[in-house]
This record gives sequence, C-alpha cells and structure tokens, in this order.
Amino acid sequence: MMLLSKDYFGKQARYVVILSKFEQPKTIQTMLKPRLLLILSFLFVLSCTKTNSQMIDQTTVKELDLNRYLGTWYEIARFPHSFEKNLVGVTATYSLREDGKIKVLNQGYKNTLDGELSVAEGKAKIPDKLQPGKLKVSFFWIFYGDYHVLELDENYQYVMLGSSSDKYFWILCRTPQMDSATYEMLLEKARKRGYNLDKLYKVPQKTN
Repeated sequence: MMLLSKDYFGKQARYVVILSKFEQPKTIQTMLKPRLLLILSFLFVLSCTKTNSQMIDQTTVKELDLNRYLGTWYEIARFPHSFEKNLVGVTATYSLREDGKIKVLNQGYKNTLDGELSVAEGKAKIPDKLQPGKLKVSFFWIFYGDYHVLELDENYQYVMLGSSSDKYFWILCRTPQMDSATYEMLLEKARKRGYNLDKLYKVPQKTN
C-alpha cells in the first residue's frame, strides 16, 4: 500500500478546485441548452397561435334573445377536435336552469348515424350582459371555455359560433339539413373574418 503525504492531498485538492471551476459551468451550460431550446420553441409556438387568433375577426352579435335561442340546434359543420372525435348526428339542446344558468345537452352518435349515442351535459352563462354574444360554457366543474356567437339569423334559424381561439368553429341550424345558399353565405362570412376553412368538417345528419 502506498502512503500519501499531506502535500499530495493538498495538491490534489487544488487540482479538483481548479478543474471544478472550469468544468462546472460547462456542465451547467450543457444541461441548460436543451431546456432553453424547449422554452424558446414553446414561446415561438405560443406567439404564432396568439398571432393567428388575433388575425380572426371575433366580433360577436350585439343582441341575443336567450329565450329564442333556447331549444335544439343541429350541428352542420365544425372544426375537428378531440371532444367530438368521430361523432356524427350531433345536436346541442339549451334550456334554462333554476339558478339562471343555461343547461347544455350535447348528443351525437359514434362513427355512424346508427352508432352508440354519446351524451355530454354542461352549463353556460353570460358573464357580461353588455356582451350577450360572449358566453362561457363548462362541461367540467368550474372550468369554462369561450362560446362566441359570431353570426345569428334574425329568425334564430342558424348560428355561426367561434371562440377566442381560431381552432374552434361551428355552424348550427334548427333543422338537420341547411340549404346550400345559406351554408355558402356563412362560409363566405367566415372567410372574411379570417378563418381558414380547409379543415372544416361537414357533419352527417339524419334526414327528416
């Protein structure tokens, strides 16, 4: 066994200290680079999403007669999203609750019009009476999402809906089928607002 003097240990300690001064920053930098790139990538995607949403004209209707709006609406078209994945024959039925909020009952069939019925019940409210076209909808506890009434027929026969994000878009009608002239008119209004309709999905509905 080799005996090591105090001088040896002292020299080694100094070497360790000197090396640590040079190697530690390099190690930290190496660890931080992937995280920094990830953060920068996230901020870039977030800024792009915000920019795209800001390009959309999100102006909502100035008047909304809630009593006339209640009842059943048929989903004519929508942007694809996870919570309505593979659903067809979709309807949304609105009714007043005792607490003044709006009961929301969404129903649709999985994959085909003869498929299994899927039901989701939620609630809606109008937070600001001065902006009746900007509703909030919740299907889970206290978490609310935007429900913006962009275009509404004066006879309450069709409605075009959006959100604060350009990722959500719907066209609803009081009947399962919408005439082509009205449908094309609403698509043109959506395009003028800045919506990209390439991914718009026309929802199959049962015929009367």
